Amino acid sequence: MSFIKEPQERALFRDNVARLLEAEVAPHYEQWEKDGIVPAQIWRTLGESGLLCVDMPEEFGGCGVPFDYSVVVGAELARMGFGALATNVMVHSDIVAPYLQHIGSEQQKQQWLPKMASGEIVGAIAMTEPGAGSDLQAMRASAKKDGEHYILNGSKTFITNGQHAGLVIVAAKTDPTAGAKGISLFLVDTTLAGFSHGRNMEKIGQHCGDTSELFFDNIRLSASALLGEEGMGFVYLMRELPRERLVIGALACAAARGALDLTVAYTTERELFGQKLSQLQNTRFRIAEMETEYRVNQAFIDQCIGQYSAGELDTATASMAKYSATEMQFRVADGCLQLFGGYGYTSEYPISRAFTDARVQRIYGGASEIMKEVIARSLLGK
Repeated sequence: MSFIKEPQERALFRDNVARLLEAEVAPHYEQWEKDGIVPAQIWRTLGESGLLCVDMPEEFGGCGVPFDYSVVVGAELARMGFGALATNVMVHSDIVAPYLQHIGSEQQKQQWLPKMASGEIVGAIAMTEPGAGSDLQAMRASAKKDGEHYILNGSKTFITNGQHAGLVIVAAKTDPTAGAKGISLFLVDTTLAGFSHGRNMEKIGQHCGDTSELFFDNIRLSASALLGEEGMGFVYLMRELPRERLVIGALACAAARGALDLTVAYTTERELFGQKLSQLQNTRFRIAEMETEYRVNQAFIDQCIGQYSAGELDTATASMAKYSATEMQFRVADGCLQLFGGYGYTSEYPISRAFTDARVQRIYGGASEIMKEVIARSLLGK
């Protein structure tokens, strides 16, 4: 949530999102965290409420609103402490759906986007493999041409929405000898023979966000499952990464806002040495420092949202946004937990979840170290 006054229409949308989440998510979220997964029905609920793929054109089931409205949905989830669901929705609405909109054929858009907007189909994207994370060129999943079909084999790991997904965008090698130019993208229907889910991975945070291994055993894909052109997968991935990284940064700022709000409320109530915790200089200075960090990063994120909406956000700037905001989020979550003292280390207080949920933000979507290399290359070359 920006600290700058936002347009009335978007503010009203934000209020409606918050009310819906308060009614449909807040009462159940603790149980979902214990269960280790959100129920499939929540996707239908979000879809019926118009909170999925909101910036998709109306002809494909979206609301046709600007990109920043999609950011609002994820940001409110993050601000309210629903970090796992924020990530789930971000992958579905801000990664998978845009790939389809920007690269897909008319038939592919009509087949998948309306069902994604309604929550009938959950989307996932499968790039990471056990031996290939940030180095996408090292992937081993293959899709070999067989007449009018492709035969897909391989495995992926750390796949968000992997358990619930009805559609997975899979990156695979169509030409193992061509390096980055040999990667293609495929739309994989998870009901196809040869597709299987692995375990729902246990994590230190974002417990109810399903994160899975996926396996592809001689899946026979029709040529119509190819997303875009053969051999262009790496180009498409690089082209779409700025939005992913920007939205992760936006969620980081929103989560930091939520943690700060919790901490300000706690310190004004908690007494120590005969006075409110908020009256101690250390508390006041730490909150002042963290609020400043949040505002600086939020201002940068707002600027980047404007650039993306205008088609002007480059990869290096998006990487700066992701790197700076997620590192800030973790520092803020850590600083806020410290002010809660021992209570902050108990799961009874939501600040503990803010801390554990924040840790992965510096890893997925490109680790902070990768972001620094991308930024450096834009300034210094390879």
